[in-house]
Amino acid sequence: MGHDDDTLPALELAFPGPERDRGVAAILSGRKTALTGLLEIYEHAGEAVPVTGQRYSVLDSENSPAVTIELVDVRIVPMKEIDDDFARAEGRGYRDVAEWRAAHEEFFRSAGVSEYLGHTPVIDDDTLVVAQRFRVVEPDDSGGQ
Repeated sequence: MGHDDDTLPALELAFPGPERDRGVAAILSGRKTALTGLLEIYEHAGEAVPVTGQRYSVLDSENSPAVTIELVDVRIVPMKEIDDDFARAEGRGYRDVAEWRAAHEEFFRSAGVSEYLGHTPVIDDDTLVVAQRFRVVEPDDSGGQ
């Protein structure tokens, strides 16, 4: 691979502001080791679905790089297959998958997402999400280069 840091694709959690700030803080503290994307958003953006081993520069609310992560597991699954363990790994303090689901349904149906897609997505048991687990890459961890 041998990418320089400035060529890493950017990863933006939610929208800039408190929600993103909490997400970045949760990654930095080690509480957050998973994230979920709506497959429809990748398709709409014409973006490839992330793959294991992909690294991202996670941006803060000022759109500055805050931390680098590397995906260690990526699955495309219907929402009903997300479990409590994954929900807790999202690092947002969800006690179980029901809380995770409520929060993600609310976000995926939010004005910002609906505006981006041009419609409000249908979110139900069979809605496909991109479930990603990751690790933080330390600045001196060049992946064995």
